[in-house]
Amino acid sequence: MSSVVNCARLVTKTIHVGASLGPYGDLVIRRVIGGYELKRFDPFLLLEDDVSSDGKAEFPDHPHRGVEIVNYVLEGAWKYEDFGGHKGTLEAGDLQWMTAGRGIVHSEVGDQSRGKSHGLQLWVNLSSQNKMIEPRYQELKSRDIPEVVKDGVKVRVIAGEAFGIKSPIYTLTPTMYLDFTLDPGSHLQKPIPSKWNAFVYLLEGEGVFGNLKSSPEKSYSVLLLGSGDSLEAWNKSSNKVKFLLIAGQPLNEPVVQHGPFVMNTREEIERTFHDYYGFTNGFERARTWRSEHSQGFSN
Repeated sequence: MSSVVNCARLVTKTIHVGASLGPYGDLVIRRVIGGYELKRFDPFLLLEDDVSSDGKAEFPDHPHRGVEIVNYVLEGAWKYEDFGGHKGTLEAGDLQWMTAGRGIVHSEVGDQSRGKSHGLQLWVNLSSQNKMIEPRYQELKSRDIPEVVKDGVKVRVIAGEAFGIKSPIYTLTPTMYLDFTLDPGSHLQKPIPSKWNAFVYLLEGEGVFGNLKSSPEKSYSVLLLGSGDSLEAWNKSSNKVKFLLIAGQPLNEPVVQHGPFVMNTREEIERTFHDYYGFTNGFERARTWRSEHSQGFSN
């Protein structure tokens, strides 16, 4: 595939993402996608930026079906556990790509012993042919995530490819997930498949995107990118700029969502509730399972 860039994508919409308080401790939540200003961005259903200064963030036992859940830890640590016996801890820089498929029940809890926690959770929709596949996990320790530094640009390749380096993560829905840091004065030019939807989430600093003459975008902003086959970004400031570039092939399928269940029709959602509460068709183990986290859970 040619890497020649013909048309840079411009920013078509900028949304500043406000913060809200979570239910536990001093958890601060920014709903980048999945809120009232940006409900969905095919194939992405949710992107949440969660920060807790004391590490107290608790998401006790809950189910999923029809979606992939991607957890990327920036600071601190998160403990996780599911009804299939899969459990462990995600440290700073670690990645977990969970395919819920036909059904998973799991829990996620911040490790308070590590102090401040900062994590990102992305939901990637699954096509109708993949919604009922068997659940699976792909996990990468921080040291195993490919990282490249070139001309003042550092990138961690979570999914997809950058600078000729590919992530080992296999995405059922074709997805690019890149964590960029730009030094002052640096310039990025990154090809993106022209038919994919793409956005930037600016985590730190101020950067210029799409056109060198554009005004700088500020941190905690999501930038929706228009048509084209690349992203161009510049750091014209005296500080580093950190942002995510996330892109994916749109599914162009109906979406019927009820909380953690994402299907294509109302009838499929009704069937999912029947399966979950009846402990059938993928949720059999939910009848007797309760996570260690929830057994010690208190408000």
